[in-house]
Amino acid sequence: MTDFANLFAPLFAWIAANPLAGVGAALVLPWLVVALVMLLRRASAPPALPEAERAPAREATTPEPVAIPQPRIALEPVPVRVEPPPVPAPKPTPPPPAPVIVAPAPEPAPARQPEPPKSKVRLFDRLARTRSAFLGRLGALVGTRKVDGDVLDELEALLFSADLGVKTAESLLEAVRTRASGGDASQLRQVLREAMLEKLRRVEVPAQRADTKPHVVLVLGVNGSGKTTTIGKLAARYHAEGKRVVMGAGDTFRAAAIEQLEVWGQRVGCEVVKGQAGGDPAAVAFDTVKAALARGCDVAIIDTAGRLQTKAPLIEELRKIVRVIGRDVPGAPHEVLLVLDANTGQNAISQARIFTEAAGVTGLVLTKLDGTAKGGVLVGLADEFGIPVRYIGVGETLDDLRDFDAEEFVGALFEAEGGTA
Repeated sequence: MTDFANLFAPLFAWIAANPLAGVGAALVLPWLVVALVMLLRRASAPPALPEAERAPAREATTPEPVAIPQPRIALEPVPVRVEPPPVPAPKPTPPPPAPVIVAPAPEPAPARQPEPPKSKVRLFDRLARTRSAFLGRLGALVGTRKVDGDVLDELEALLFSADLGVKTAESLLEAVRTRASGGDASQLRQVLREAMLEKLRRVEVPAQRADTKPHVVLVLGVNGSGKTTTIGKLAARYHAEGKRVVMGAGDTFRAAAIEQLEVWGQRVGCEVVKGQAGGDPAAVAFDTVKAALARGCDVAIIDTAGRLQTKAPLIEELRKIVRVIGRDVPGAPHEVLLVLDANTGQNAISQARIFTEAAGVTGLVLTKLDGTAKGGVLVGLADEFGIPVRYIGVGETLDDLRDFDAEEFVGALFEAEGGTA
């Protein structure tokens, strides 16, 4: 160990004196040692033989398969069991056929009898309130007395309060004074009946339809008179006759009237011409006539504004509508119907006076007779104006818009029981 230290002492001293050279020597020295070892190994290896003297490489041979004897196994015979063929099962005996029962032929169902048409409510029943108010008071007034001066005075008060109008009340009173003085209650009633019937027959004029197409009907009336409902029922009547109908919603100042007419149009199955709410009614009337001409309609029914009849602008508006309608259809409007509410009593007479001046009314429609005791106003209207009464309204259904029949109306007022339908 001491010798080894002494051998490398000068080297270590040199490295300490020259550190950089020592680092380089430390890096190179391992490679020198490796090279020295390789040289020593090559010097000690035996010399290589020439290629010709080398032993030839042994070719690979495939080993042959070796047969392995199989041991013989003695097989014992297996007995085969032969089964006899199956015996077919006997066929089941079919059950005897069920007896055939021949059902008797069904009797033909009886022919269905058509349902009888619903009977129309009698006008006698619809005018119960008017009849009770008039005849009830008349019977209490006369009783068993004879028709004298006192009875005539009381009768005068009764007639003036029966919404007949002053002119008509005086006319009826004069007829009783002339033809029933000294008579009894029965004779008094008979004279009144004949006098009323005479007045109403003068206005029982059937509607005359124009030969031109379309037949234009202008409908007037104040709000709440039943004007729009009457238009719908009229359209239904024409439609049931096979006519093609168009309706014009000319009451532009009331949105509910336009909507109500549209409902009737859907219910009846006819077209409704309308404009903007608050628009010009004359423009709607003009468009309605144009539509009726373009579509080949048979009837055009035009609604109008129903504001208070005392307003001058309304009167001028109605006159404008009449002028506009006549431009494209000669003679139109062919009918101008004024709808009046019987509940208004004598006010209906003042309405008729103003409307006839504005539009030349050709026919009256008195509505709501079933709910009022003032049905006598119809006699006053007939006597005052002589305008034909076309229809009366006695209910809400389509059949309740009826053609006016003077005999039927008077009979419903004076008959004690029963009456014509």
